[in-house]
Amino acid sequence: MAGTALAQLDDSLTGARVALEEVPVVDFRPFLSGKAAERKRVALEIGRACRDIGFFYIVDSGVPQKLVQRLFAEAKRFFALPPERKAEIAIEKSKCHRGWFALGGENLDPAKQKEAGDYKEGIKIGRDLPLDHPLVRAGLPLHGPNQWPSGLPGWKETMQEGYDALGQLGRELMHAFAFALELPESHFDRWLTGPMATLGPLHYPPQSGRITEARIGAGAHTDFGCLTILAQDPVGGLQVRNSARKWIDAPFVPGSFVVNIGDMMERWTNGVFASTLHRVINSSGQDRYSLPFFFDPDFNADLTVLETCTGPGSPPKYPPTTGGQHLLDRINATFEYRGEGENE
Repeated sequence: MAGTALAQLDDSLTGARVALEEVPVVDFRPFLSGKAAERKRVALEIGRACRDIGFFYIVDSGVPQKLVQRLFAEAKRFFALPPERKAEIAIEKSKCHRGWFALGGENLDPAKQKEAGDYKEGIKIGRDLPLDHPLVRAGLPLHGPNQWPSGLPGWKETMQEGYDALGQLGRELMHAFAFALELPESHFDRWLTGPMATLGPLHYPPQSGRITEARIGAGAHTDFGCLTILAQDPVGGLQVRNSARKWIDAPFVPGSFVVNIGDMMERWTNGVFASTLHRVINSSGQDRYSLPFFFDPDFNADLTVLETCTGPGSPPKYPPTTGGQHLLDRINATFEYRGEGENE
């Protein structure tokens, strides 16, 4: 589909182009291998970004770029399949929200996109648990086996390798968050014994004609969970609303991941870390691909506001809940197939 004429953007969809220096680019290597002082410095740099804008780039993350390139190649191989092949693993067939969804299958901004969902397709890959796993047998929502496509040798193995590598990066970022919140490095580890992480490759076909907020690649939204690690391709289209409530472009930075805070972490930190409103508008005339990895804690994680984020004049803003219930509430609201009151 490459080569489609450039689209015309509605004025409300134009993002400001700001100097990259205004968005932190954090070298994560000193945190992974540095001394205590270096680790603390990197964590505080991340903490400032989480407080001020809610997202940042990381480079030297420990995830090999060759692996990221392989993940993109495998994602493209899947999305190039005919619809009937992709539908063999349709997300509606899963009891734990895994598999492929077609264009419009997710609607991240239903207030604006009333007639159609996001102009993207995607696939959900989670922690792959067999049907006889104790948590699956117990019926714990969002836990179970993945749906893997057939006829794509090496696809499952590559995606699993990427899932594992990004999961390790997610754990390290949670350690950095703990430091930044004046907590012991291991504070969140108790809730990371079986994290509800999801690798979700996405494909955004090009849009032509006039594009308005009634349908864009991904409607304006905040992410549901704890943190998101995103690899994006050079096509661009990601926009983030900054603390001045202005939409800014978040361009491709070679060798980087974009990291943003989700609703769960904002809730956990009583708003100290800001959940980031963002959207995707593919007006390039080309196919856009991205690899978001949503890193969330265990289903039973206690989301009671952290003690270091409350105090005189700053009482808890949110009632206690669990990580799993929080995710269920948000997923049910954005995927039409889930219906009202689904709890799996």
